[in-house]
Amino acid sequence: MAEVRNKQADFLLAQAQVEAQQLRACPVHDELMKALYCEAQRIAGHVLKQQPSAYPRWQEHLDDLVTSPWFGFPLMLALLTGVFWLTLVGANYLSEILSSWLLGAEATLSSAFITLGAPKWLQGLIVAGVYRTTAWVVAVMLPPMAIFFPLFTLLEDLGYLPRVAFNLDRLFRWAGAHGKQALTMSMGFGCNAAGVIACRIIESPRERLIAILTNNFVPCNGRLPLLITLSTLFLGSLVFFPGAELGSALAVIALILVGIVATLLVSRVLTHTLLQGVPSTFVLELPPYRPPQVGRILVRSVFDRTLFVLGRAAGMAAPAGAVTWLLANTSSGGISLLQHAATWLDPAANLLGLDGVILLAFFLGLPANEIVLPIIVMSYTAQSALTHPDGLNALQALLAAHGWHAGTAVAVMLFSLLHFPCSTTLWTVYRETGSPRWTLVAFFLPLGLAALVLFCLNLVLS
Repeated sequence: MAEVRNKQADFLLAQAQVEAQQLRACPVHDELMKALYCEAQRIAGHVLKQQPSAYPRWQEHLDDLVTSPWFGFPLMLALLTGVFWLTLVGANYLSEILSSWLLGAEATLSSAFITLGAPKWLQGLIVAGVYRTTAWVVAVMLPPMAIFFPLFTLLEDLGYLPRVAFNLDRLFRWAGAHGKQALTMSMGFGCNAAGVIACRIIESPRERLIAILTNNFVPCNGRLPLLITLSTLFLGSLVFFPGAELGSALAVIALILVGIVATLLVSRVLTHTLLQGVPSTFVLELPPYRPPQVGRILVRSVFDRTLFVLGRAAGMAAPAGAVTWLLANTSSGGISLLQHAATWLDPAANLLGLDGVILLAFFLGLPANEIVLPIIVMSYTAQSALTHPDGLNALQALLAAHGWHAGTAVAVMLFSLLHFPCSTTLWTVYRETGSPRWTLVAFFLPLGLAALVLFCLNLVLS
């Protein structure tokens, strides 16, 4: 009898849990929460009638515009375009200055090795391999992060980001995810590792894991230079606008929208397969708009985000530079190991509309996405160290000589958008989840999606 009662109790408990989940999933719960807040607001209006309102009337009118379905989304796209424009315009000048200074110090470092009488191979490994790669990553990553993170923190301090989460909550609920994933996704534009860390704001472990696994589908500032360069070289002239720059910008924005769509679709697939469950209720009290605190913004964006992420990226890029230099300077049968590996990858890469050099560059760029294009150039020119052509015209001529066209550029850009995260992000995923299994999923899930998309695209274009 005791066993029967225990089984009945277990059955009733399981049934109650299912009914509770169904109740939470039911739209009636949202209507109930809305009614409660409206009633609380009505009561507070009577109780505090003689006191000045803590939420000014102009903020209510502004919220009506910012969170409206017609004006809210265009405003988000406009602000996203403005943030990217300010980041890219400012970062271009700062990157040139920083790159000339860091790479200029390379000659001093080489002279020091010569003075010390160090072997030539050691000088090449340290200077042309480790130092040049690390300097390249710092020069490419630091300026965009130094601009993007303060702008992002400014929007956060103003109180706008919670409105973004409010607008996107319906889309993420359709995907079975949490509305706060909109905030973590936005952080991923600066750095996917920072976006993964930001997933801590999501209370539900299941939905937090979905946000972690899909954060890679928004391009970080390590991938944006590649996307911008290829769109300028191959796609800008295809758009019939007065200037090619506008066409290039629109191509990058379109690619970002593809990444957002991929985030939603993969989140929906995960919530129906590996991470099944009922979306948790997202009740968001919009904070009042407030003037930004400049000092606090600079401290949080520079020390807590920019330098933290840059230190991790540089630490990963240094050994990658050493490995790349060794592969390019170690020969077998008169051909470098780099060329051997590219030839071996050619058959698989051709199915995706790429070649072995491109696919190898992405795998060697695992520690830092910034070195993907330099590795491609190094392989095409048979150089023994990372290099870059002087000017966009020379780069376009080099790529076109190796069979590149607009279709190739689109394939490379899509692969860069969808492929596996960098090693810094993967390490962050492991630290946040504490699971090697989910870290492997974070690597192979986007890689499989990228291969599937490029395979289908190649079938259409061929």
